[in-house]
Amino acid sequence: MALIREIGIAVGIVIITLWLQSAALAALIHWVRQALARDAHSLAPFRSAVLVVRLTAAVIVLHGGLILFWASCYRRLCFSSWESALYFSASSYATVGYGDVVLPSNWRMLGPLESIIGVLMCGISVSVLFAMVTRLVSREGRSSH
Repeated sequence: MALIREIGIAVGIVIITLWLQSAALAALIHWVRQALARDAHSLAPFRSAVLVVRLTAAVIVLHGGLILFWASCYRRLCFSSWESALYFSASSYATVGYGDVVLPSNWRMLGPLESIIGVLMCGISVSVLFAMVTRLVSREGRSSH
């Protein structure tokens, strides 16, 4: 019975993570589309750079929020301190996994699961950044003709 509870909690954490990532990226995509629409023909190089920096910073904040969400789950389920929970979450999400802080045996599958989720969420974020930069480059190419 405990295993079913632990699997249910893990699935719940993953589903919430996916919704948080999806909602945040949808908001960022909407924001980028509005920014691009304001300058219908082209963006100056500096303004394009500012847009890329702002989107990248927003993505970093998004991933920090996801790490914090996982840390709050670890704090509730596994660790007595926020420091350990946040450290473990950040090292797992980033797939570093030092091993100096470990989960209790009944929750030990959460660490690798967070690593898989971290890789996937970072990949999705990078694809959004790539799409935006590609769009900016194609706009620059059209405006120079």
